[in-house]
Amino acid sequence: DSENFEEIVYEGYGPGGVAVMVRTLTDNRNRTAGDVRHIFDKFGGNMGTNGCVAFLFQEKGTIIIDRELYEDEEAVMMDALDSGAEDFAAEDEVYEITTAPEEFHAVRDNLEKKKYEFVDVSLGPVPVTWTEISDPELAEKMEKLIDKMEELDDVQEVYHNWDR
Repeated sequence: DSENFEEIVYEGYGPGGVAVMVRTLTDNRNRTAGDVRHIFDKFGGNMGTNGCVAFLFQEKGTIIIDRELYEDEEAVMMDALDSGAEDFAAEDEVYEITTAPEEFHAVRDNLEKKKYEFVDVSLGPVPVTWTEISDPELAEKMEKLIDKMEELDDVQEVYHNWDR
């Protein structure tokens, strides 16, 4: 009965001014809107209008590779950039490769051909700016807001710009 489902993205602000986008797939728009609004309210945030935080995100492809499996950082970086990646970052445990949305599949396929294994691959909103929360109480509320949103049956993905 999937013809009755629609994808809706709800936007708002969490505690500490963190921008939040909640991507849902629902067969009951009113129920889902109520559930999402309730969680925003319960944890000190507020649901906004469509577009109120979308401008704080950019659609990007992200590919995560385990550093332990590929220790030659320069080789991984060159392979990523040669494949058409936009950006490459070496984090503590992983390499994070960023692509333009239209290049995502080509970059992923090129890296797969070079025998790379991925920890995660995704195509979705990535924050343009980040928001820090210095108050531990607000940080705890933000953590709970994200957890409770992700527990909702209709929620597919929660995006935010919280710099944890």
